[in-house]
Amino acid sequence: MLDVPALRSLFPALASDAAFFDGPGGSQVPQSVIDAIAGCLRDANANLGGAFATSRAADELMERARLAAADFTGGAPEGIAFGANMTTLNFQLAHAVARTMSPGDEIVVTALDHDANVSPWLVVAGDHDLVVRTAPLRVEDMTLDIDALEELIGERTRVVAFTLASNAVGSIPDAGRIAAAAHAVGALAWADAVHMAPHRRLRAREVGLDVLLCSPYKFFGPHLGIAAIRPDLAASLPADRVRPSAEDPPGHRFETGTQSHEAIAGALAAVEYLRELGDGDGGLDAAFALIEEHETSLTARFLSGLPDGVELYGIRTPEGRTPTFCFNIEGRGPRQVAELLAERDIYVWDGDYYALEPIRALGLAETGGAVRAGFLHYTTDEEVDRLLEALTDLAP
Repeated sequence: MLDVPALRSLFPALASDAAFFDGPGGSQVPQSVIDAIAGCLRDANANLGGAFATSRAADELMERARLAAADFTGGAPEGIAFGANMTTLNFQLAHAVARTMSPGDEIVVTALDHDANVSPWLVVAGDHDLVVRTAPLRVEDMTLDIDALEELIGERTRVVAFTLASNAVGSIPDAGRIAAAAHAVGALAWADAVHMAPHRRLRAREVGLDVLLCSPYKFFGPHLGIAAIRPDLAASLPADRVRPSAEDPPGHRFETGTQSHEAIAGALAAVEYLRELGDGDGGLDAAFALIEEHETSLTARFLSGLPDGVELYGIRTPEGRTPTFCFNIEGRGPRQVAELLAERDIYVWDGDYYALEPIRALGLAETGGAVRAGFLHYTTDEEVDRLLEALTDLAP
């Protein structure tokens, strides 16, 4: 089992009295990530390709970071692209793939997704006269209706864009089934892994994903975006780039200008932290087995203790979900609840969290959305009990 007190000692922010349930919006970072960022600025603060020591150090850092990002995503090192954030990368890549499509071609998105994997497709559809179709939810448990999604996929479908886990309600759809349905008609399987990344092992190639996008600041690193692109796809897509920039490896084609080397150093350190969590030898596989076990226990504890007067949206068992909970309290607005919890040093989000369609499906778009609390591997049983006690006090 995870030694939670020991790992919490590695995170400076966790020494405070705050209970951080805002993880779905961004995690805290261990000291090793902070040190890596500072170390890059101190020891490798140069651009790439130079003949001198700091440039060679920057080259080595970037190479190590690509290997780590490939290991973390389950992709190939030559298909890794770094960017400002997942949303910016997704707009960039969506514009690239749209330039290979013809008017009337179709893109399937889902109503479970964060808008970062919906709006890019709506924008390029408008630019290129494409058709966007949206797979619906089963509102009773806030899961994706994959049967309906498969019915939307046809001979004109070119991309199926979906999430590996909902950032609003935690639902985990069957990514392998969706990818297979996309590939059956020659379409790309395009996955947003941002919310899934801190909770489950990512396996882009094994699942059959052509593009996987994630954000290190959700898995204990800095603000940054990572795309794991199938290398032959990355090599074939048109890329907006300056003439002297490298065409090879193919993932580099989507890295415009100088990257944030210090943030990339922090992302590398975040992956190394997770590897060490798996005792080094077991690496990421062992780390995420431990994380899933711990988070499943926290989820069961929370769900079993939820008081009357709290309306939970989504799956009511630990299976098929991440430990992310969307709820409202009878008689109180979500912002009021978040403010009252903040007075107790309990940090949660409220609103729609850019998950527009799930909130609309719940009929909450006009009433301020909902409260969201999320657990991460550093969350303790005592913190869960503290949240439950506060919710009991606030419930009617």
